[in-house]
Formats: sequence, structure tokens, C-alpha cells
Amino acid sequence: MNKKRILLKIGSNTLTKETNQISRGKIEDIGRQVAALKDEYEFIIVSSGAIAAAKQFVKLEHNGAAIDVKQALAAIGQPHLMRIFQENFRELGLLTSQCLLSYSDFDNADAKANIKNTINVLVSNNFIPIINENDTVATDEIQFGDNDKLAALTAVLLQVDLLLIATNTDGIYTKDSIEKNKPETIISVSGGQSLRKEISTAKSSHGTGGMQSKIEAAVIAQTAGIETWIVNGLKDNFITDALKGTSNHTKIK
Repeated sequence: MNKKRILLKIGSNTLTKETNQISRGKIEDIGRQVAALKDEYEFIIVSSGAIAAAKQFVKLEHNGAAIDVKQALAAIGQPHLMRIFQENFRELGLLTSQCLLSYSDFDNADAKANIKNTINVLVSNNFIPIINENDTVATDEIQFGDNDKLAALTAVLLQVDLLLIATNTDGIYTKDSIEKNKPETIISVSGGQSLRKEISTAKSSHGTGGMQSKIEAAVIAQTAGIETWIVNGLKDNFITDALKGTSNHTKIK
């Protein structure tokens, strides 16, 4: 049976459950859902959270720019983040692998081919690729997007069936409902362009994206005919509930 391929992007606020440390419970929740769905779907995960993981363990002395410190924190935190994924997923019978990418990879035909071939081999052998930006050499997502754009480019490269972006809201709310303090989810929309007027420019507390970067990611995915869903990753069973249609989330068709 041909499985549908989902690229799941998990932001820092989801992984920390809006606290100051990585939530093992949230990673276990994600693993349980992946395990329950593995007969029908194959998952590729783009995960932020390396900097948040490092902040649990260290406070760096520094004289450099703030971005240098974030890169150093990412280098410290990435192994911890992968260890937490590996430990929790292994208990559920799931195998994990690490892939670190940067934007320059997507400008190079050979690099793109290598990424695609490697990830296809991993997935076909039941290893779940867990992708993050290579923060020691690239700063794009540290500064701008919390991996939203990286997830979209990877989704296009791997020709996934669905880009699932987990955030800390029930999808995208109408601007009018937010102003009235009664958030109302935009359930479905064709294309991301019409959503631009609905979103605020606020950034998330741990991440660097906010809803703007998620819309930009959806537009990138749309060019390849890939649908994007923006779901509330703070809730338990957010993947399975979205696929069953029992949760409020935004579908960008």
C-alpha cells in the first residue's frame, strides 16, 4: 500500500508547551500519534527547539553578538534535543535519524538530490528523519522563521502529500475576532495570499516565526500543489484529531 507522506513541522513553543524547557510529554504525545498512524502515513519531522533545549543546561559567557550566542546554544542543544526524541520514540518502537540542512543546500542541485535520496532511504527503512537547520553555519531560521520556511522547502523537495505545521493556536484566526477577543478559526481557504490581511505581525515567545512565516511557508508549498494545515500542537492528539477532522485548524488548499 502506498502510504501518504506528511511533513510535520514542530515549533519551539509546541515542544516546550510554552514553558522554558523541552516537554518530554509533548514529544511522547507526538511519538504515540506517529506510531498509531505509521501503517497509513510516513512522517518526516522538521523540529525546532535546539536553543530551548540548551537553555535548560547552560548559560553562556560571551562578548559576541546575540546571534553568535544563539548559534552556540543551538550547537549545545541539538544533541540533547535528538536524545530526547530518540529515547521517547524508541520506547514506542520508532527509529529516528538526524538531518541538518541549510538554505544554501536548496540552491545546489547536487545537494538537493543528495538530501532527497538520503531521506527516501531513511523513510523506506522505517527511520523517521528529524530535520533542523544547521545553525552553526546558517542563521536564517534563528533570525526569521523558526523553521517554517525550511519545512516548506523540504516538503516541496520530498513531494509530500501534506505539510502539517504545529503552532500554539487553533490555526489562523480572523483579525476581527482577535480584536474582539473571541478568536475564530479560519477553517479553509484556497491559497495563502488572502490570509495575509488577517494575520498580526507578532512573533511567538520562544520561536522566531509567528503566523506570518507560516503563511509564507504555505505559499511555498502551494506552488508544488501541497496543502498546508496549521494546527494547535499544544493539544494532545493534535495530529490524529486533525486527520479525523475533529479539531479546529486551518486548511490552506
